[in-house]
Amino acid sequence: MTIRLRAHHLLCLLTYVGKGYSPAFTANYDGIAQRLSRGEDILIVSGPDDVCAPLLDGPEPHCLRESAVERDGLAAADVEELLARPIRIGACFDLDVAILARMRQAFSAGLVRKACGGCEWNELCSTVAAGGYRDTQVQPSAMPGKR
Repeated sequence: MTIRLRAHHLLCLLTYVGKGYSPAFTANYDGIAQRLSRGEDILIVSGPDDVCAPLLDGPEPHCLRESAVERDGLAAADVEELLARPIRIGACFDLDVAILARMRQAFSAGLVRKACGGCEWNELCSTVAAGGYRDTQVQPSAMPGKR
């Protein structure tokens, strides 16, 4: 199976520790984190993705706002430069141990954080990164054969 992610969620997954907008959102994201840890592919999509799904039934979901689209563009540019691979709509790739480590190192160094400006989770993500990504849900040790 393939996990559909918008570009800025490539950054969010780095620091996800089981906190979210609602219990339904968190349960959904927990499942996505487990799937990523098992090595499922990522497909870059435009607009709401698998992470956004539980929010779409609410009134005026933020994932439909222009600010989310802007974050996608900023994150795609940063991650594309870091990984030297296209991070465009329709791009598909594996999140392996090396890529995850490289992305987390760049996140900690502030090299891929342009999309994080104004995000309500920015402080939590900074704390998680400063703590060495302890308790994050996407775990490289669980990625079979992807070391």
